[in-house]
Amino acid sequence: MADGLTVIQFREEAAEWFVVNDGVMGGISRSAIERTEDGTGLFRGELSLEYNGGFASVRTAIRPIAPAIADGLEVRVRGDGRTYQLRLRLDDRFDGVAYRAFFATTKGEWTSTRIPFSEFEPTFRGRILNDRPPLDPNRVSQLAFMLADKQPGPFRLEIESVKTWLAEDGS
Repeated sequence: MADGLTVIQFREEAAEWFVVNDGVMGGISRSAIERTEDGTGLFRGELSLEYNGGFASVRTAIRPIAPAIADGLEVRVRGDGRTYQLRLRLDDRFDGVAYRAFFATTKGEWTSTRIPFSEFEPTFRGRILNDRPPLDPNRVSQLAFMLADKQPGPFRLEIESVKTWLAEDGS
């Protein structure tokens, strides 16, 4: 498989990130994202299920991804053993349809996970939408990391990069 283009890399990037937590629905989860001295991004906080809460997220604007040069996205992270979501949006709206895919982390270890575009499913407020077309990477304008695993407590996800990848053999 061939390496692709870098979509997010904290070492060289000054992207503007926005925190969107369950406070928009009355919850009290907390999160933040910051650039570390090592040139990574650190998404951390505390997930709470109180007051119908249960999610924490950060998002940023990105350029569309040409599907002709990419079969999916690869996330390189050091996690806490929890399962996170990589979410893509096709517009710049605050609310609306998002395409999500899950990736697991291993506590304290750097891992790289390749997610084919075909694995991203359309959702709205946590519900899968069966009446939406598959993800069109050429229309992506936002990328987000989200934790919504229904497990209250502190979390920590260190992000090195998000890159595209292309299967050389077409698989």
